[in-house]
Amino acid sequence: MRPVISEYFSSREPSVIRSAQIDFSRRRDNVRAINVAIGNVSLPMHPAMIERMKGLGGLDSPFRHGVVKYTETAGLQETRSAFLNIIASSGFTADALQVLITEGGSQAIELALLGVCGAAGSNERPLLVIDPAYTNYKAMAARLGRGVISIARTLQEDGTFTLPGISEMERVIESSNPGALLVIPYDNPTGQLYTRDMLISLARLCVKHNIWLVSDEAYRELQYAGQGTVSIWGLSNREVPGIEGRRISIESVSKVWNGCGLRIGALVTDNEKFYRRAVAENTANLCSNAIGQYIFGALAHESNRDLIQWYEKQRSYYGNMLSSLNAEFKRLLPGVIISRPDAALYSVVDVRRIAASTFDAFDFVRYCASKGSVQLTDGRYTLLVTPMAGFYNSEQELISPGRTQMRIAYVESLENMKKVPLLFKELFAGFSGN
Repeated sequence: MRPVISEYFSSREPSVIRSAQIDFSRRRDNVRAINVAIGNVSLPMHPAMIERMKGLGGLDSPFRHGVVKYTETAGLQETRSAFLNIIASSGFTADALQVLITEGGSQAIELALLGVCGAAGSNERPLLVIDPAYTNYKAMAARLGRGVISIARTLQEDGTFTLPGISEMERVIESSNPGALLVIPYDNPTGQLYTRDMLISLARLCVKHNIWLVSDEAYRELQYAGQGTVSIWGLSNREVPGIEGRRISIESVSKVWNGCGLRIGALVTDNEKFYRRAVAENTANLCSNAIGQYIFGALAHESNRDLIQWYEKQRSYYGNMLSSLNAEFKRLLPGVIISRPDAALYSVVDVRRIAASTFDAFDFVRYCASKGSVQLTDGRYTLLVTPMAGFYNSEQELISPGRTQMRIAYVESLENMKKVPLLFKELFAGFSGN
């Protein structure tokens, strides 16, 4: 007899963000992949973080003798101060905020779900998301046995996503009684940017129906529409009476700070009781990466002026890239719909107007990863992208808008990113001709 694998493990498939990379790893030809399926940033970290990394064995380093101890569960005080410093640098008051350092933003997501949703295995107090939503929320909820419900937005012909109306959202809240509403103001996967007025309206709904407001702010400051910084930490009881004490943000060093592999994130809240319970839950994990915490902790000592200059540099780099590649996609693929590049590091490419009625993004992604290739002047390439169906909370994949949509992350080098529209065009043509 063989041991029995759990039902959960037996049904588990790789995240859509990683699936193309896994398929490509099985290839044995000389094709090179440009991987824009995952937000694995290729830029260097902030200079202060680089200096900390270079000096890990130096006289000023706590690791100079080769000893790496656990930190306290909540994280190093310096690392917590670094997160508060960057929130304050965006113009927000951080004095009353509590910070729990986590193993990347993903663990902060898990803790948030445990703290706001109902009992495991039930549909009590599910998380309410606005589809399409970052796929890890659905994956983490499944891991923890917590429910997720969604309300859809639509990609319009002009590349804008429509947010559902407040009355529609209120009907969903009243019928499903969620524990929290999740917002991603600098949106992953769509690149949509929430306005401050949108955020205020959603916050008022949360107060009215006594639910938590969870904001994923991993991409805060990465906006290219010229409006001010939008954050739940920019709201107060003055604009939204009752909002203070029900806010939770998911933070990460991966994107704005280019520290993906450090695996450091944070759960930030203005609710003392929630914070204490989150720390208690996290004692089972002991602590987050001590070396990663130390490297990111360097930002606790940077001035607001320095941090603002860093944001401007990041915005200039990504904003120019997103704008030029957006235009190149439209030029090379007339009829394609591509989401407007207002925020974050992503675009959604929708081929619904130019693809066959049987087109399926999963099949296209597998084709690109397993056998598709294009000859360019410097070699043979393929392109790894993400099928969008995994970002929709729908079991009906055949009618999901994600069937004709793919997400592209603007994370490769400039040289490689310039190849992306042409590769997509040629691979799409090759797939369509199969």
